[in-house]
Amino acid sequence: MGALIEQWKQQARKLKIETYALYLAYRDPRVPLYARIFAGCVVGYAFSPIDLIPDFIPILGYLDDLVLIPLGIKIALSMIPENVMSESREKAQEIIHQDKPVNRLVAVIIISIWLLLAALSIAFMVKIFKIMSQALLGAGFPLRLQYTAQVFVRGINSSEIGVPL
Repeated sequence: MGALIEQWKQQARKLKIETYALYLAYRDPRVPLYARIFAGCVVGYAFSPIDLIPDFIPILGYLDDLVLIPLGIKIALSMIPENVMSESREKAQEIIHQDKPVNRLVAVIIISIWLLLAALSIAFMVKIFKIMSQALLGAGFPLRLQYTAQVFVRGINSSEIGVPL
């Protein structure tokens, strides 16, 4: 059991170095644009404090950490020239052993992107709800449901309508 845990720790250290090396490689101008975009997305997701599937969900919560990130790294590594990756791995090992890889600007950017996506999702859902409720109001719903929907959508009092709800 102890050997298995040690092996997992070793794999986690390797994944950390590979992720940071990928970050360094993605910033290298010798890397093609399509590889830079893909690597940037993988690194951004790997370093993001917000997961696609939250970790508190049993089993599925760690699925993205155990499958998606390593798979994304593997695909990104196949797109980047080997000489660039070997240089980036050396730099990554040096920086990680010095405990330097802290970039607060990148963290702020990643969190801002997630907040923007959340705000856009909420705005989209509100717009869809309004469209659906307006369609339902015009579809000849029974009178009581129609007035209830008006109260909910427009925020008017039932006394203004003249029908008790």
